[in-house]
Amino acid sequence: MSDTPETPDAPDTKPSFRGDVTVELVKHAAADSDVLWAARVSTAGEQSLEELSKDPERSKGLINFLMRDRHGSPFEHNSMTFFISAPIFVFREFMRHRVGWSYNEESGRYRELQPVFYVPGPERKLVQRGRPGKYVFVEGTPEQQELAGRAMERSYLQAYEAYQDMLAAGVAREVARSVLPVGLFSSMYATCNARSLMHFLGLRTQHEQAKVPSFPQREIEMVGERMEEHWARLMPLTHAAFNANGRVAP
Repeated sequence: MSDTPETPDAPDTKPSFRGDVTVELVKHAAADSDVLWAARVSTAGEQSLEELSKDPERSKGLINFLMRDRHGSPFEHNSMTFFISAPIFVFREFMRHRVGWSYNEESGRYRELQPVFYVPGPERKLVQRGRPGKYVFVEGTPEQQELAGRAMERSYLQAYEAYQDMLAAGVAREVARSVLPVGLFSSMYATCNARSLMHFLGLRTQHEQAKVPSFPQREIEMVGERMEEHWARLMPLTHAAFNANGRVAP
């Protein structure tokens, strides 16, 4: 996470509430051929992309072999940078993923943070049943949904009003931000390679083909699902092999 100064935008202090996230692929150098090139250099020396693509079935088989037998380094020779806008609590989970990731998050020290807050949508399951390590989430009642939304919005507005009062009184942004809740939206650039992304997806998404069960919080899973959609289009053979081999990072 970076505290590099940014030029502040003109503030728009009208509060808004969101139940979704934003994930955009802003740049990339990632293709299945990157995996093939990295893997084959050890046995065949440097090869051109044309040579690598001569035998599609052989290429597919090699990627599957690397994934199945967990030869991971060939999946690191690529790069994807995502722009992500999500609640702060999502980023606190996200940044537990440190190997193969780089982050730059917007800074509340140098810009006035905007009043965009997370309120679960009606599709978000609200009720947890079962003991830790063995629980499920089930649908909430309309009353619970209404209560959660009302309580969150009231709390958010009160916190943001206190933030604005302190700023107006001349309190530094880095101090005033302390009253803001983790449901506030932040934004960041996150850069990774296919191997680090696969590890993230194995932990932060649920999938019927996964060998190892995962129990992610729904909001970070929403981010993971959108990242996976972008990655699958860039590296379809690698993505297919990831699924075929139990969604375990090599």
